[in-house]
Amino acid sequence: MIAGILFDLDGTLLDTAPDMGGALNELLNEKGLSALTPARIRPWVSHGSGALVRLGFGAPPADEFELLRQRFLDLYSRRIANETRLFAGAGALLDALQSNAVPWGIVTNKPGYLTAQVLAALGLDQRARSIVSGDTLPQKKPSPEPLLHAASELGVAAQSIVYVGDAERDMLAANAAGMTAVIARFGYIESIADTVAWPHDFAVDSLAELQDWLYQKNVVRTRSSLVDLP
Repeated sequence: MIAGILFDLDGTLLDTAPDMGGALNELLNEKGLSALTPARIRPWVSHGSGALVRLGFGAPPADEFELLRQRFLDLYSRRIANETRLFAGAGALLDALQSNAVPWGIVTNKPGYLTAQVLAALGLDQRARSIVSGDTLPQKKPSPEPLLHAASELGVAAQSIVYVGDAERDMLAANAAGMTAVIARFGYIESIADTVAWPHDFAVDSLAELQDWLYQKNVVRTRSSLVDLP
């Protein structure tokens, strides 16, 4: 029986690519380099600040790389929710979970201070029962430990939790934790990624589809087609 839901953040619950990409292009502009297109940046957003800096600047020396990464984080923090929005269907899904008393939470590799800022800006910080960031524990995904920590905060056995994410590390972590692993195929996934090979139990193309699946599993009492989508 499914009794709790956990979400990855970037590329699963929130569309943060416009602000993450905007910060990268601000940094590129500061260094006299050309901006990258949103389509070029988008598949890398779920991989975090390091991946985005490498996308824009290649492989600079370690000390230069870290300065660039910290500057990127500073620029991103200043525009944390300028264009970031819930993915379509997220509002209806979270309302359905709440109305059915299904606890939910977030497990992300995003730094805690940025996670707190973006969730507060979107009014989600008081709704999630558990928020586990990349620096909450010594381990981060693909380790199962952050997911197991969140399960404990939800008060639900790991085997009764669905974890939804858009990266292979999400599926590896969910599988290792004994959770039902669901791929968010609408997220920030490279076109060459072989998602079929990721260890998973189900895959969805939208959060509305996830809500329908939960309806079929008798977890929520409303289908996505019966509610207004944001």
